Amino acid sequence: MDLIRLAISKPVSVAVGVVMVVMFGLIGVGAIPIQLTPNVDRPIITVTTNWPGRTPEEIVDRITKEQEEVLKNVENLKSMRSVTSDTGVTVTLEFYLGTEIDRARLEVSDALRRVPDYPEDATEPVIQASEGSNENAIAWIMIELPPEAREALGGFDITTLQDDLDREVKPYLERIPGVAQVNIFGGRPREMQVLIDPVALAQRGITYDRLITALRAENRDVAAGAVPEGKRDYRIRVMGKYRSAEDVAATVIAHQNGDPVRVADVARVRLGYDRPRGFVRSVHGPALAMNVIRQNDANVMDLMAELRRRLAQVQRDVLPRIHPDAGPHLRLRQVYDETTYIASSIDLVVQNLWVGGSIAAFVLLLFLRSFIATGVIAVAIPISVIGTFLALLGLGRTLNVVSLAGLAFAVGMVVDNAIVVLENIDRRRSMGESATVAAHRGGREVFGAILASTLTTVAVFVPILTIQEEAGQLFRDISLAIVASVSLSLIVSVTVIPAACAMWLPEHHMMRSRLLRSFQTLFGLAPALARLVDAAGRAMLWTMTGWRGWTIRPALILLLTAASLVGAVKLMPDLDYLPAGNRNLVFGGLLIPPGYSVEQTGSIADRIEDHIRPYVGVGPGDDDRLAALPPI
Repeated sequence: MDLIRLAISKPVSVAVGVVMVVMFGLIGVGAIPIQLTPNVDRPIITVTTNWPGRTPEEIVDRITKEQEEVLKNVENLKSMRSVTSDTGVTVTLEFYLGTEIDRARLEVSDALRRVPDYPEDATEPVIQASEGSNENAIAWIMIELPPEAREALGGFDITTLQDDLDREVKPYLERIPGVAQVNIFGGRPREMQVLIDPVALAQRGITYDRLITALRAENRDVAAGAVPEGKRDYRIRVMGKYRSAEDVAATVIAHQNGDPVRVADVARVRLGYDRPRGFVRSVHGPALAMNVIRQNDANVMDLMAELRRRLAQVQRDVLPRIHPDAGPHLRLRQVYDETTYIASSIDLVVQNLWVGGSIAAFVLLLFLRSFIATGVIAVAIPISVIGTFLALLGLGRTLNVVSLAGLAFAVGMVVDNAIVVLENIDRRRSMGESATVAAHRGGREVFGAILASTLTTVAVFVPILTIQEEAGQLFRDISLAIVASVSLSLIVSVTVIPAACAMWLPEHHMMRSRLLRSFQTLFGLAPALARLVDAAGRAMLWTMTGWRGWTIRPALILLLTAASLVGAVKLMPDLDYLPAGNRNLVFGGLLIPPGYSVEQTGSIADRIEDHIRPYVGVGPGDDDRLAALPPI
């Protein structure tokens, strides 16, 4: 089938096809998830086991080593890393790419069942599957209490609101479509504390282990079977779990001389809070921090819009109910919003698309010297670019700075095929052929050339699609964008361009206007440039003839080669995996000696904050205050 003849004979069908591609491409733009960078999937499974109140050495001996021994033989395991603290251990397992994460999680669960024994007061291991792209939070929020409110409340400790936020705020935010997890940092959960009197315990001859055993034995609900009663069976369950401090205090530890010895006789029971294991501070003093982690392939822009709405609702309706005194004074402050960086990055790439497209159109106009011919070729840019959005949506990709960069690169590539086709049609038109015949013959003559050119371009980027490692996943979108846009430009060049030329490309003798004739010569610039090219050609010919061919010509070649090498070395930028971004959030790590207390760590943080505090509130445009700031 002669596709070019068919397109020329049915221009209305070609126009309808173009409208449909553009229309569905624009619809696809709104449906594609918007993210900062492409999803880079790294199959990772974390195993968390808590054993609070123990030293890291004891946790390593009783839990970490046992888990590592059974997990090291899991199939397709690439690396294993464990972190042990005074609250428990977290084992991170990374698998090779292509590993089915659900199957790997089952194998990890089966392996953990082979652990011989766990301490009685250790929690069951929690297995969680995650992916590398979900580790970055898209938002950080501070929960603060203004200094004046804290003083009015007698130094209220905001860290005691951990459980209230876990119960009221965290589930509400995690129900947002696209949110994978919400984490709260810096708080202290409630706990029942038994403050033992060693003297009273020694006087009654009771050991610590006996007291702990008694508490553990009583703090449980026990099923006691079923009792038939008429037509029904009633299941009996003995409720023994502690509900209050009084229940704990009434627990019988032992009997001495016929009298029970209760917890209240040897200890004081109270409902308190866990000891501080870390802290979060803001410019206003102690605070709580909360981050939001997105799900894979979530639309960050839509997610953030819903998150802002719910944060406003939490500030207005939820926080005042959390605490009767401090609740109305609590403030939510979002300190990081990934969409700000995404929007600025996407706006920059879109701006480059417009600028690149405009420059390409101007260069075409400069060389073709025909508004009609330039307009015909310029049509290939929006059709190919907008149609690429459909390809990205169909392949399940996201709209990010990498895929948009691929489109920016493709702006200058998509017009190559159209220029070749139009130039050949214009050549045959100048030979006196009719518009229809010139469009058909001109397109057919160069079809093989533009097909080979397109296939060679596609062949360069297709191998990137087969790379499964992190680099391949990162640059897959740019390859897909270029391959899709260049392939669409081939279709446009053999359908839209011939049909448009057959209808609109005028004959050369029709341009009789003095203004058009002046424009054809670029108002005298084209002849001058032609004379300059002729002079350069004669100069090159002069260097290649006679004795100059073995003296001046090699010297020029060596000089230009050396200049190119020196320029390349001087202008080469620093090598890096990815360019440094300009995000409005900085994380700094401080390595302190092991075993430092929270108080000592806080004193170190105080000294750091004293150096950073002068920079707080200074904007980038405040030159006078910036100049007066001391060096960090």
